[in-house]
Amino acid sequence: MLPPILYLIAILLHNEPQIQLPIDVPDRQVIDFIELTEIGEFGLQRVARKEVPGHLHTGIDIKRGHANYLNAPIFSIDKGTVISKREDGPFAQLIIEHDQGDLLYWTVYEHIAEIRVELFQKVDSDTQIARFYNTNELDKYGWQFDHFHFEVLKKRPVRIKPTSENPNRLFHSHTLACFNEQELINNFYHPLEFLSSHF
Repeated sequence: MLPPILYLIAILLHNEPQIQLPIDVPDRQVIDFIELTEIGEFGLQRVARKEVPGHLHTGIDIKRGHANYLNAPIFSIDKGTVISKREDGPFAQLIIEHDQGDLLYWTVYEHIAEIRVELFQKVDSDTQIARFYNTNELDKYGWQFDHFHFEVLKKRPVRIKPTSENPNRLFHSHTLACFNEQELINNFYHPLEFLSSHF
């Protein structure tokens, strides 16, 4: 029989939040609950548009888990530290660093509202970090943002100088700099495969 203190530690370790889906669904460790937008798959070719070069889609565009257009939550997928926070309308974004000792990776959550975490805050997979846009915000920004963009990075995000408009935005992803499959593979995990392999 374990001494009481070791027993308590074992319980705490066993109940520690693990990697989970970033949306509110019945089971956050069942990948089938993830639904993507029509053009939300990883690696799709995105055409050039004003001020944005053509590039490969570096993440996935996740639909809300159910028809909650008021306060549908978005969670961190794992324990980590918020390293960048951008709060400017439809391109609001969080970047979280996850250092698990033998695995170092970063997650990006973009097109999000009501950010609930602060720069350098510690989070885990039970931490609600933001929410999906509500109906009023979608009417304002456009219904093409009825999703959030999610990335899992292999390579550290790029450090940038904060601005007065975004004083907590310290990094940006490699999102618009992947022009071929090799660059995509070098910089990013396929999010669905990453999640599935860590449940």
